[in-house]
Amino acid sequence: MFQAQTIAAASGDYDLFELDAAAGKPVEIVAVKLGNKSETGDAGEEMLEYAIVRGNTTTGNGTATTPRPLDPSDGAASFTAKTVSSTPASAGTAVTLVADTFNIRAGLPEIYPELMRPKTAEADLLCVRLITAVADDVTLSGTLWVREL
Repeated sequence: MFQAQTIAAASGDYDLFELDAAAGKPVEIVAVKLGNKSETGDAGEEMLEYAIVRGNTTTGNGTATTPRPLDPSDGAASFTAKTVSSTPASAGTAVTLVADTFNIRAGLPEIYPELMRPKTAEADLLCVRLITAVADDVTLSGTLWVREL
């Protein structure tokens, strides 16, 4: 999760979320939610392209984020996570699993059915990547719900 982070227009692609599964413990994305705080009027309207990408092996420069369980009786996550990388993950063979757009004013509320959840295991990173450079700086908040298998 990240709150009120500025996505700079000049920076191009961002990895909004990056997951690195622990050995023997694959992870899948259950849902993603992105909301916008700064683009509120008609003039702020823009469609942004995003993708969920698996296969990069070199991590980006985002902020290390501690995954938190929704159920307080669950144990700590084994995977590691980063948020808001202005230098996206690289190297390896990236494969796009999901490609779509969303209206920045409406946000992105995406829930994946069980058979359609993007997954990764061990050496391959799983990233929610903003592909479109924003027209001007925006302030976003986001939550990613993940299941460790």
